[in-house]
Amino acid sequence: MKKTTLTAILAAVLAAGAAPAIAQDAGLKAAVKADYDANLASLFDHFHRNPELSGLEVQTAARMAQELRALGYDVTTGVGGTGVVAVLRNGPGPTVMIRADMDGLPVEEKSGLANASTARQVDSDGVEKPVMHACGHDVHITALVGTARQMQARKANWSGTLVLIAQPAEERIFGARAMVEDGLYSRFPKPDYALAFHVSADTPTGKIEAPLGITSSSSDSVDIAVHGVGTHGASPHMGVDPILVASHIVVALQSLRSRETNPLEGAVVTVGAIKGGIKHNIISDRVDLQLTVRADSPEVRAQLLDGIDRIARNTALALGVPDDKLPTVVRSPLENTPPTINDAETAARVRAALTAGLGDDVLIDKPRGGMGAEDFAYFVTPESGVKGVYFSVGGTPPAQVDDAPGHHSPLFRITPEPAVTLGVEGSVLAAEALMPKR
Repeated sequence: MKKTTLTAILAAVLAAGAAPAIAQDAGLKAAVKADYDANLASLFDHFHRNPELSGLEVQTAARMAQELRALGYDVTTGVGGTGVVAVLRNGPGPTVMIRADMDGLPVEEKSGLANASTARQVDSDGVEKPVMHACGHDVHITALVGTARQMQARKANWSGTLVLIAQPAEERIFGARAMVEDGLYSRFPKPDYALAFHVSADTPTGKIEAPLGITSSSSDSVDIAVHGVGTHGASPHMGVDPILVASHIVVALQSLRSRETNPLEGAVVTVGAIKGGIKHNIISDRVDLQLTVRADSPEVRAQLLDGIDRIARNTALALGVPDDKLPTVVRSPLENTPPTINDAETAARVRAALTAGLGDDVLIDKPRGGMGAEDFAYFVTPESGVKGVYFSVGGTPPAQVDDAPGHHSPLFRITPEPAVTLGVEGSVLAAEALMPKR
């Protein structure tokens, strides 16, 4: 979207007075701080010490259901696996959904924090692994409980239906789709708007990013099985070396980005793993490649995926692989998601509400640092008609941002109080702006 168009949207929203009802709400900040001291600090500590892996968030979901029921919400568990849905009706008006993801990662925590996780869990593959909240989902679910409490207490400020969800398996990007496929939008009030936030280690505390367009790239996990004809390593002419074929495929795949994609478009094809061979002097008959594919538009995404099929097949043919042993290319049926793109007009309304309620300097705009993915996209597909806004909340003190460990690192750490409290404040202000009192 052109800059002039975005500027026009912001100007129109501000001129229409989208946020006066919540402007300079000092009471919200005080209420959230009091709740953090009394309840949320200990809740965050519990979640940080007790992370669970994707799709296995049984105890986390139970605790979320317990907290939300205690606040008077109508709570349903087991949606899309371990997902939790909580509904609060407050008269006529729009329906707003707020989502928090709740899974941890198979990472051994080495942050040095006093409450560092020592948890271990048997994953869905049957292997026991260390577990850590190495991406801040403990912040998200803690803030969802804080948001639930404030929205209940502030029912005089808004009108409509609030739907809160604790989502499983964001790290493996299948939890959102699982909840939708389990009837999220048919069994429960379908939202007009959907909101979510992510704590960010490379954003200073006290700051919020709320883009007017794309926030996260698409992601597809792709497996390529490269077949060959095994033989002795000293007689390569007697077989077809799949390691050589795989090596050519890996190099050729980079032409998708460098020579086939518009250089102004976001696109990444990364080969994250190569597995093949058993001995120095044996040419094996198979090599497995594992890829992650990222794009910023559906068109580029399709172009990359089609190109991977073409390059794998034709490279193998060029190197003499028999027709009955051509590579098999499989896109993961679970680990894939479209790009997450904010609805510009709704994002402008949220930005206006945030600055009105938290001050003109709360927003920060900076270039994206990579092509991370986020399955929130499944809640706000064009087909759904749901208008989405996904924003980021700072998690690291300003003086420490430059040296902050990245997400998914065993050293990952954020400062919980400012991250949780600003996440609550931002979520409440955004929701109230989209559900004004009638």
